[in-house]
Amino acid sequence: MPLPTVLEPRGRTLGAEERAAVLRVLDSAVLCSSFGGEARSLESEMSRLYATPDAVPETVACSSGTAALHLALAAAGIGPGDEVITTPVSDFGTVAPVLAQGGRAVFADVRAEDGNLDPAAVEAAVTDRTKAVIAVHLFGGAADVDALRAICDRHSLVLVEDSAQAWLGADASGRLLGTVGDVACFSLQQFKHITAGDGGLALTRDPALARRMRLFMDKGWDRSEGRIHRVMGLNYRMPELSAAVARAQLGKVTDVVRVRRERAGQLAEVLRDVPAVRMPRRRQGHAWWVMPLLVDDNARWARALDELGVPALPGYLERPLYANPALPGHQPGLCPRAEELIARTLLVLPWNERYSPGDVDRIARALREVAAG
Repeated sequence: MPLPTVLEPRGRTLGAEERAAVLRVLDSAVLCSSFGGEARSLESEMSRLYATPDAVPETVACSSGTAALHLALAAAGIGPGDEVITTPVSDFGTVAPVLAQGGRAVFADVRAEDGNLDPAAVEAAVTDRTKAVIAVHLFGGAADVDALRAICDRHSLVLVEDSAQAWLGADASGRLLGTVGDVACFSLQQFKHITAGDGGLALTRDPALARRMRLFMDKGWDRSEGRIHRVMGLNYRMPELSAAVARAQLGKVTDVVRVRRERAGQLAEVLRDVPAVRMPRRRQGHAWWVMPLLVDDNARWARALDELGVPALPGYLERPLYANPALPGHQPGLCPRAEELIARTLLVLPWNERYSPGDVDRIARALREVAAG
């Protein structure tokens, strides 16, 4: 029996709650969030979920995680010629908003043990044109937000947390990822912990940033004062149907992450005596979007696991972001640790809250077999 996947009902938490939410919107006949209440309610519920003892963030709902990052950069004033430092190990959606604003993506190398930004490499990449840093919490594991926050404060830079893969992730102290940067961006895309098909949420504790993001999301239109377009903006509104599904999913995210953590703990225990397979060293607070492993010769491991019925992706990406045709002018060797992870050592397994303990045992047996092989 194949393992559950996010492209089928048995691999998702979609059910009666989401069905009722869709019907609620259809029965209202209001499908645009400018006139309905679902998107605004989703924003309030997300703000409560990410509230800390000292602050409740403002949330802006939008059409995708990429859109959320675009809201953040536009609100931060990123424009032509400005540099934004980020990682070469991420989805293209992390850098597309930089390009859309006329900025330049500057790539800093990553830590070999988890693929997250190396703060020392970020510091070395800062110039007088640098305006922001986008820290991706890769695979659900925490980037070093304390060190990155210190760098940004020292150089007066905006820190954006790309938390698309890190719903309810936490650092070693238990602090929620997404509560340290100036803006945190989340995704509701099909493959994320929870889904509305597509959708994004941008969180900030800065009211001025929140206002600018909300204006940019809706064509620069402050609807409280008539049809006046105050600033340049795009139509990044989240539809009411998406928002309603997202609200139902948001109520399940705590259990989704809890079960993923339990299953990851089970795998870690079984693999303790298999040195050829290395799980992330920083496991406390990990949100386990996928299961990243470190091996030797990731292509061989992926082929062998596939033959055993366990899907695996060598390297996560085919190439670092800067090696894509859309980002010309970068030479091989720019970020050697990132290139090594992609080409040789990083192996990514899908991970899913619908995996049973038996499924995890089956995955562990396959890994043991390849390790012995």
